[in-house]
Amino acid sequence: MARSTKASYAVNRLRERSNNAPYSMVSMADGRFYLTLANTEDEDAAPQVLGEPMEMDEFVAYVNNVHKQAPKKASKLDIAFEKKIQASKDKNS
Repeated sequence: MARSTKASYAVNRLRERSNNAPYSMVSMADGRFYLTLANTEDEDAAPQVLGEPMEMDEFVAYVNNVHKQAPKKASKLDIAFEKKIQASKDKNS
């Protein structure tokens, strides 16, 4: 069960990044996963299969790259704070 939880969290994050697009995962009996996208125009149509069945870690990496999230913006204060932290780490090493 824990294996599929990691994969399902990746799909949930993908839905959030894609404005709740109808992505879902299919877990196969051999422990591999694949990603699907439901057809929103025709409810009777089969979901579109995205990619081949993959092992969990490969599947999570694939899902994380499907719809990349925009990089977070950092303010001048954030950048200065990060530099201070890094300088402190370098000094203590």
